[in-house]
Amino acid sequence: MTYDSQRNTQHRLQRTRTPGYLHHGPDNGKSDVVIDCGWGRLLLSHTFSSPSALAQALLQEGEDKRDIALYVRDPHKVLAKAPQQLFLDPSDTLRLWLSDYRPKATPIGGIRIRRAQDKADASAINRLYRQHSLKVIPDTLPAEARLSQGHLLLLAEDASDGTVIGTVTGLNYRELADDPDRGSSLWCLAVDRDAARPGVGEALVRFLAEKFQAKGAAFMDLSVMHDNSAAIGLYESLGFRPLQSFAIKTRSAFNQKLFMGPQDFSGLNPYARIIVDEAVARGIDVTVTDAARGLFTLHHGGKDVQCFESLTSQTHALAMLRCQDKSLTHQCLRRAGLKTPPYRLSDGSQADKAFLHQQQRIVVKPLDGEQGKGISIDVRQGDELEAAIALAKHHGDQVLLEALMPGNDVRILVIGNKVVAGARREPPFVVGDGRLSIGELIAKQSRRREAATGGESRIPVDDETIRTLKAQKVDLDTVLEAGKSLAVRRTANLHTGGRLVDVTGQLHPHLVDVALKAAKALDIAVVGMDLLVPDVTQSEYVIIEANERAGLANHEPHPTAQRFIDHLFPLSCQYKEP
Repeated sequence: MTYDSQRNTQHRLQRTRTPGYLHHGPDNGKSDVVIDCGWGRLLLSHTFSSPSALAQALLQEGEDKRDIALYVRDPHKVLAKAPQQLFLDPSDTLRLWLSDYRPKATPIGGIRIRRAQDKADASAINRLYRQHSLKVIPDTLPAEARLSQGHLLLLAEDASDGTVIGTVTGLNYRELADDPDRGSSLWCLAVDRDAARPGVGEALVRFLAEKFQAKGAAFMDLSVMHDNSAAIGLYESLGFRPLQSFAIKTRSAFNQKLFMGPQDFSGLNPYARIIVDEAVARGIDVTVTDAARGLFTLHHGGKDVQCFESLTSQTHALAMLRCQDKSLTHQCLRRAGLKTPPYRLSDGSQADKAFLHQQQRIVVKPLDGEQGKGISIDVRQGDELEAAIALAKHHGDQVLLEALMPGNDVRILVIGNKVVAGARREPPFVVGDGRLSIGELIAKQSRRREAATGGESRIPVDDETIRTLKAQKVDLDTVLEAGKSLAVRRTANLHTGGRLVDVTGQLHPHLVDVALKAAKALDIAVVGMDLLVPDVTQSEYVIIEANERAGLANHEPHPTAQRFIDHLFPLSCQYKEP
């Protein structure tokens, strides 16, 4: 028998073994193998001497960690050791045989992949983990993740500017556990939901597969929720196939939705869902009144609170009116000694054009509009003014004219007389590839934003988008050169495709005081204050709007939903002051 035929025979025999399991035991390779991944521990169950030993190891899960026992041969025996504390994870295990893997014919461009090295990298990874509701890793990377050839913590960067847009973790069992079957696995694939470049997830998976293939690994496994069809579709397109394998986890608060079964909250948008999830985790009863509109009621300790996302029945009508009517917002804030831009209510007279002539550059918006609808920014000419007023009237009976003020658009979230989060809002942009038109790039980016936000964010191709492109001497049919970024709207609202950059820790103390004073002037406990500032580290500002229904999900990972529930139901508090 030739060497090649002998190798092929061994390969076939290896595949005929019981699917989904590694086959060495405590006397063949390391025993009781536990791999610290930062977010928690991976327990290779086939290396444990007994179901009891595996159950006991799982019960040692650290605080705020997530442990996973993989390749469990007899899950019923392990669960019997601690039935109230352990559960069978509803995930599928998929395997890629690396001998079958082939690199992509045309490499994915514009993406650079490297190992994580320092605290800044850990922060970038945790930002992505929080976007995808994954457990975070320590700010100080463990030596294994920085130095070990068996524990690869990888970052994907946008090659044009170095922005971290993805991450994945790879474990090489031969390096970490003396595995004679030469296995490996992939964990925590996370792609920035605002990434402009396509193919980030595929690039990370392929990089890891090729790395382990070169190291002589026989296969690469992963665990994915059984109903995550998008992820499963990606993995199957790369050659992964399902295994009859089981995983076990602990009944922690983080895992609650996995072992409690499905709740009837699927129709809620992300802004309602984040609140409902926090309430359920605390044992607060939830009744969904109208999922499509984000209406629900929280019941706890004999107290009922009706909610429209973050707007509750505890917010009185006058406070709502002061926020919804932007002219009243300006009046209340000015009486409190706070700065707002010059403004006037449009009446269709020559006074509107006189205001434009005086201010030179203005913003036109519906008086009681929301979500960025009907807004025109940087109106300079009389004909533009007439068109902008007509657009605003499609979204409200009255129209506000407001001087365009310089600065960055910043949202500061106040809950219960405390600033919980701050974020700089940036308008949507696209990145050219030298092939697609701006219109096609917008459509592509809009689809990604919709998918990442549950349909809550998309880039509309309307008069404001057309006007923004025209001001830059391009149109929807223009082909944008490769690597060039182009803002396609001036408004930074998330609902119209904008994105948030967290600046909570950078806010100048005066801006914090201004937001708290504004909330008090409006007499509202939960509010998102919109400011224009030259720099978040400086004290200068003007307030442009107050949002009585602030999107708590937009400020993750900050404990927005926790503070919201703390405010409504103080006796249920779990969040501890720092």
